[in-house]
Amino acid sequence: MLAVYQKRRERVFLILSGVFLCTLALLNVLGISRFLDLSFSIFGIDIPMVVAVGVLPYPVTFMCTDLISELFGEKKARDMVWVGLLLNIWVIFLLWLGGVLPGFEPLDAVSGLPMVDEAGRLPVFFEVRQLAFGAVAASMVAYLIAQFCDVRLYHFWKNLTGGKHLWLRNNGSTMISQIVDTTAVILITHFYAHALPISADEPIWPQLMVFIASGYVFKLVVAAADTGPIYLAVRYLRPYLGLRGTEEAR
Repeated sequence: MLAVYQKRRERVFLILSGVFLCTLALLNVLGISRFLDLSFSIFGIDIPMVVAVGVLPYPVTFMCTDLISELFGEKKARDMVWVGLLLNIWVIFLLWLGGVLPGFEPLDAVSGLPMVDEAGRLPVFFEVRQLAFGAVAASMVAYLIAQFCDVRLYHFWKNLTGGKHLWLRNNGSTMISQIVDTTAVILITHFYAHALPISADEPIWPQLMVFIASGYVFKLVVAAADTGPIYLAVRYLRPYLGLRGTEEAR
């Protein structure tokens, strides 16, 4: 039976880490290619809500790290975060390589770069490449800080409560780590990549605070919504993996 449990543990870890890494790669490619206006009104008050399309799948990565932290322990969660960093570097390398190899686009005689069309736009690949470079540069710094913060806080709450109150460590770790992540991403994206849709006619910091608050609130809502699924997943996976109490798979 131990061999059966071991195969199950390997399979579940592979699925969770695969979803994590696939989502991470996707959100970095989508990144800041489009911004969504989710603004709404309540009691006659307009509430601005602007999020990058890359934010949509991002909470899934924290759900995966929380499940791996809960079922497989802090070390495996940290290992997966490092693999995620290597994946970011791999994405950057492929985008860089695809841009430097010769293609069929007309090149500017002086700069050697692809020429813009009549609408002032680069070829599609180079637009995606330019936006992805900005998104990945911003996310790589924020990613490491936020993910390690999430993993560490998750186990801090787990040890403090003796393995009880899953909702506390799931939401508590995400709430704090997302402040770090969202703030870092927005500030780096603006000041380094210059890729946010900022109006030059209005003060910068109020606009940046809207982006930070919007992204943070969105992630908090999703984190609260995934508490139920995480409870169900842990309740089902513990006996499936042959784990008792707060035991972690080895």
